[in-house]
Amino acid sequence: MDEVLLRSLTPSVLGILVRRGADFAAAEDAVQDAMVEAVRVWPADPPRDPKGWLVTVAWRRFLDGARADAARRRREDRVEEEPTPGPASAVDDTLQLYFLCAHPSLTPSSAVALTLRAVGGLTTRQIAQAYLVPEATVAQRISRAKRTVSGVRFDRPGDVATVLRVLYLVFNEGYSGDVDLAAEAIRLTRQLAEAIEHPEVAGLLALMLLHHARRGTRTASDGSLVPLAEQDRGRWDTGLIAEGVGILQAALGRDRLGEFQAQAAIAALHADAPTAEETDWVQIVEWYDELARLTESPVVRLNRAVAVGEADGPRAGLAALGELDGSLPRHTAVAAYLHERDGDLETAARLYAEAAHRAPDLAERDHLMRRAARLNARRRR
Repeated sequence: MDEVLLRSLTPSVLGILVRRGADFAAAEDAVQDAMVEAVRVWPADPPRDPKGWLVTVAWRRFLDGARADAARRRREDRVEEEPTPGPASAVDDTLQLYFLCAHPSLTPSSAVALTLRAVGGLTTRQIAQAYLVPEATVAQRISRAKRTVSGVRFDRPGDVATVLRVLYLVFNEGYSGDVDLAAEAIRLTRQLAEAIEHPEVAGLLALMLLHHARRGTRTASDGSLVPLAEQDRGRWDTGLIAEGVGILQAALGRDRLGEFQAQAAIAALHADAPTAEETDWVQIVEWYDELARLTESPVVRLNRAVAVGEADGPRAGLAALGELDGSLPRHTAVAAYLHERDGDLETAARLYAEAAHRAPDLAERDHLMRRAARLNARRRR
């Protein structure tokens, strides 16, 4: 069974149920039930019209749930509204659903969490990792958001900033390889860029394209991570890079700088360097300074410490790192890298091993353990 197809159909089916009168929480539960039924039935009996099949089954599940709480008369009225099997509308409702989930009645953090879960298909754990918060906190946000929007009319869509945040996080999860949503996030951001003229929409699209251009070089044939400095730049997608740079330049020309434009500028400087040694780290540090001013994000300051270490030397990078909270995710891995650059192989190897135990996924853990092992082998020579 094609799980990618199933996942891609979910937002549109959810949107159809909401438009037909289902409240959001009940509609999401019904769609999830339909997905489970599809996993069970489709391998042996694939439908001719997968979307129409999902709409029909999800709507029936919604009606079953409504019958438990509604009066007999209301139940009969809803049964008559059940759509007949057959081809469903080809209209793409996904982007509209993103805006609907960013409802003004929700806080931005709750809106993002709800959309990532309901539309993006991410797990609570993945959302928690993206937010750098405990999984229980995200679960509470999603539950509160469902209660808030239950029964609310979705006639006041949310703002662009929240939608951009969601698309950015969905892209990052897809890009990491855990859930393949990167291409879908790019497609939706293109739609949004065509619909409205907004420098941050353009900045986000440019950022996605510049990162996506080197996706094929991020991992080796055995699945291990390949650091940026070691990637084969000859395999980077120059077409995507040129498109991303062009979009970014037009956005920057509007003189309304935002965080996605600043991130795209950093990505463009990496893409523009023929070799890792020729990277303009001084400019990258300047862009990180802008990005830190815009976001006040500790993760940005962590990345800035790496850039400072490249531009001004590893000890300058360690000094910048020393100003940050040591419990910050990947803080130990950055410290290990900067100590390695400074020639302190013993400390670097110890920190790489320590960082490996804190790694969020298996690929990063293996990468850090390999670096620790390599340094220990060099020390024994």
